[in-house]
Amino acid sequence: MGIKRFSVGNVVLYHGDSLEVLEKLKSNSIGAVITDPPYASSGASSLTKAQAPSQKYQGSEVKNKHPEFMGENRDQRSFAFWASLWVSQCYRVVKIGAPICIFSDWRQLPVTTDYLQAGGFAYNGIIPWDKTESTRPARGKFRCQAEYIAWGFKVKCIGDNHPVYLKGAIRERVNPKEKLHMTGKPVAVMDHLVQVVPAGETVIDPFMGSGSTGVAAINAGLPFIGIEASTEYFEVAKKRLRAAYRDSIRKG
Repeated sequence: MGIKRFSVGNVVLYHGDSLEVLEKLKSNSIGAVITDPPYASSGASSLTKAQAPSQKYQGSEVKNKHPEFMGENRDQRSFAFWASLWVSQCYRVVKIGAPICIFSDWRQLPVTTDYLQAGGFAYNGIIPWDKTESTRPARGKFRCQAEYIAWGFKVKCIGDNHPVYLKGAIRERVNPKEKLHMTGKPVAVMDHLVQVVPAGETVIDPFMGSGSTGVAAINAGLPFIGIEASTEYFEVAKKRLRAAYRDSIRKG
């Protein structure tokens, strides 16, 4: 698949494989990584691993609402190896002191903290995201009510140059009516995460999906680079971020 490029203002989007695109970007040029990669975590057997994402992440009431997405069928070892490759490329392209935030569920949290460090970043902790009691209950079990953001920095934190004081946990429900991707994150969650990025620095999301990270970057007045392999979601993100950027210009 060839790489296609779209831009509007300080927003640049690439339609292509994240590793291929990252390899072409300039070293030490980007200010932050905030991303929600495929988790490849649902299913304990090869049979369930081979299921389409919609079979894992969508209830019957929303079947066929969102397009399928790629990268969800790797086993644990290949997932860790693949993830360390793209994180290593992110490490190369970002500046010293750049933060990285990577979403994970509970199953893949241990390997996520491993591959973040295998890629070179200094691991700084976990931000729990409480999706509230609106998540589906399970009889006799605790709800799977939280996801997590593993985060760190390239080499070291240079927070003295960006003195923000951010919450270490986020509570925000998922509104199904607002989702444009079957695993899309609320923009309010991304709005909080992008506050860790110093003014004027570029945010990159190697797994852009429907573009929630990009909307948050635009809301914060930050340049954004997004990469998406799916044709359907690239078109969704392109339309969404073009509208968000133009709205930001109108609001001044």
